[in-house]
Amino acid sequence: MANVDGPRTTITLDRPERRNALSLDAMRDLLAELDALTDDCAVVVIDAKGPAFSAGHDLAEMTARDDAFYAELFAVCTDLMLRLHDLPQPVIARVQGVATAAGCQLVAACDLAVAADTATFATPGVRIGLFCSTPMVPLSRAIGRKRALQMLLTGEPIDATTALDWGLVNQVVPTDQLDATVDELVAQIVRYSPRVIGLGKRAFYDQVERAETDAYALVQPIMAANAANPDAQEGIAAFLEKRQPNWAG
Repeated sequence: MANVDGPRTTITLDRPERRNALSLDAMRDLLAELDALTDDCAVVVIDAKGPAFSAGHDLAEMTARDDAFYAELFAVCTDLMLRLHDLPQPVIARVQGVATAAGCQLVAACDLAVAADTATFATPGVRIGLFCSTPMVPLSRAIGRKRALQMLLTGEPIDATTALDWGLVNQVVPTDQLDATVDELVAQIVRYSPRVIGLGKRAFYDQVERAETDAYALVQPIMAANAANPDAQEGIAAFLEKRQPNWAG
């Protein structure tokens, strides 16, 4: 379920009775919502209804299925997580409750995350004989090998404070301050050029796993082209003239 409010689009996980489990249909719906974003959207917020952010895949649909179903389920999940990085808009996870397995993966895959101080995070698949192999991809990139392996091998949850310390989330606030904190983060982003934000986000993910020399080789021409972009020229002029910039795109 998506709600458009000016430059912000909020996509809500709305299966509280199923702890917002990421069923195959739910993930397809999320992909459809992302595909429907327009150029007017500058920031995406993913939130959830109920006590859980997301409990991961819907185990009820994962019993006694054929190989083709499992292949499709995890292919769609992978497409969803990659789509979050491919979007030009920054994506913020607003985490009000537990985020486990693919739900934790969703948080890790978002560009930014703000969590309530009561939120918890876990990759408990090992407990049911289903190692969280796909969740570990963004998780290990967010928090590093040792910490990711601790979560993956033990299945034990971490609290919001630990998630902040480990780099899984950006901010932790009391529940009653969650909305205001997300609103402030959105406001900080939408004041800037959407074109430049999109360019920078794409460059970040393209360079982050490369060797330093290769990363510079990639981003140097990107930054040179950015400097010649009308929004950069406007921003520089506005700074020198001590006025607010008027972005073109």
